[in-house]
Amino acid sequence: KEFCNQGSIFARLEKAQTQLGMCEKALQEFMEGKQRAFPRFYFMSSADLLDVLSNGNSPKKVVPQFPKFFIAINDYTLEFPNGEKARPIATGMNACVGKEYVPFPEPLLLDGKVEVYLDKCIDW
Repeated sequence: KEFCNQGSIFARLEKAQTQLGMCEKALQEFMEGKQRAFPRFYFMSSADLLDVLSNGNSPKKVVPQFPKFFIAINDYTLEFPNGEKARPIATGMNACVGKEYVPFPEPLLLDGKVEVYLDKCIDW
């Protein structure tokens, strides 16, 4: 009760709400930019997109999201020739249905921004 009766609390809450609105708008604009860069992101929920973007530097954490933007691909087979902390290379893809595995003609290095290496995955 005492907290709610403080004179400045309403103004502080309004200010916090305004700042939160600005942060939400900036985050939405950021996500829209990523969606324009990689249009398959439009088919993901905001929560899944945030997960992909926040883990973009770790392709191992992004690969489980593949079925959400790649049809019939469950994941990629990853190898870490320079250690677990380095960027992996994808050597093939695994289908969502059955146990089909398709090896790549050449390994694909998953480096750069997440939308860049995902775009390379499409062209590969």
